Amino acid sequence: MLKRPVNVGFSGGEKKRAEMVQMGIMNPKFAVLDETDSGLDIDALRAVGAGINRIMRAPDKGVLLITHYQRLLDYVTPDKVHVLYRGEIVRSGGPELAHELEREGYAEAVA
Repeated sequence: MLKRPVNVGFSGGEKKRAEMVQMGIMNPKFAVLDETDSGLDIDALRAVGAGINRIMRAPDKGVLLITHYQRLLDYVTPDKVHVLYRGEIVRSGGPELAHELEREGYAEAVA
């Protein structure tokens, strides 16, 4: 295992879990997590959500969590939600905005 390249041969869920371990070890003040939910099954999604909450939910930490779907936000409740369109924030709100987007799509949000 010591000579094995990092993440080679891992599934998507295993890679994301390994990233959570790395984040826990590095203990960053701020993390940018881009589409962390991509390719995860339900169990891996739950584990990643728990990892984000355990590691990054502290008053002295911050996370920019980029996602296109509500499913990760079922495990990590955002403080703020922003819709980015063509490089600009076109809409902002609380967690309820993510639920609205899931129901109605992005077309109304960027109109």
